[in-house]
Amino acid sequence: MSRPAIAHIRLDAFRRNYRVAKQTHGGKALAVIKANAYGHGAVRCAQAIEHEADGFAVACLEEALQLRQAGIKNPILLLEGFFEANELPEIVNSNLWIVVHALWQVDILLATKLKKPIQIWLKMDSGMHRVGLSSIEYPLAFMRLSGHINVEKIVCMSHFANADNLQSEHTSQQIALFQNALQNLSIEAISLSNSAAILGWPQSYKNWSRPGIMLYGADPLFDTKTQLRAVMQLTSQIISIRPIKKGESIGYGSIFTAPRATIVGVVAIGYADGCPRSASPQNGIGAPVAVNGIITNIIGRVSMDMLFVDLTDIADATIGSQVELWGDTILANDVAKAAGTIAYELFCNVKRVQFKYSDN
Repeated sequence: MSRPAIAHIRLDAFRRNYRVAKQTHGGKALAVIKANAYGHGAVRCAQAIEHEADGFAVACLEEALQLRQAGIKNPILLLEGFFEANELPEIVNSNLWIVVHALWQVDILLATKLKKPIQIWLKMDSGMHRVGLSSIEYPLAFMRLSGHINVEKIVCMSHFANADNLQSEHTSQQIALFQNALQNLSIEAISLSNSAAILGWPQSYKNWSRPGIMLYGADPLFDTKTQLRAVMQLTSQIISIRPIKKGESIGYGSIFTAPRATIVGVVAIGYADGCPRSASPQNGIGAPVAVNGIITNIIGRVSMDMLFVDLTDIADATIGSQVELWGDTILANDVAKAAGTIAYELFCNVKRVQFKYSDN
């Protein structure tokens, strides 16, 4: 019998979330499946929506080639573009789209002889200050690329830094700066909306959206009434139960001391599987978990392979009882908040567990 730590990936939920993203935005939707689909499995997720997806977005050429080798024929955008000129022939051969975010990329692209033109997504830094052309560089780069033999089409794009904060003025400022930079340019298509903007900033709606985290069921706006459905349910089982007395401590560092007589359950999952060590109690309270569908908390320090949960008020808990780390009963956002991180990181760090896919 194999270890009971399992990541259940519900592809029907992934498909549903893609439809919600596209219908909410109203335009085309480029499904972001970089980083192995945020830890969910890029090939399986792409296959789940390949017959309806307008395209996919990944970080780099290696991720795109994995999809092409699996038979995915949809458009694929490289969000970081190319890193060296020698990638361009393979980009052309694999029929990929590329983000161009720097002048050095513009120079290389225009100086390289290509077998056929490439679709370019020209990225402006409107306030994220990570990558992207400045508002001064942008129109000049657009005009250099426009009509060049190596360029099939240009999609103008930018990326928001604070779209998950509906009270911030920064997103409106970014939109205004971007629109101002595009004046007097012959624009074919625009892409601004990430997941948070799709859900909270309709003024950002243009031709293309780029939903990411919402595809996996985590709402970046923390809306508890969201239409989204969790794609990953991470579970394991109780493998040991023991009572401890009031005043006794458990686990590494003895960070949890029982305030009452406590029934302690040991679960076969730990930080080597993706449950972060920071989900351990902070000021006495650990991240939420569900045992047999009943919400309780992690107690004691999360270790590499195991963690503790409080079973005192769960009368039917036994060896083999299912424990949900996140999924249907426990929101990944709530675990992330307790652990001082974000759902993106939780998902991306899941490993060693069994991955079981379903598509009802």
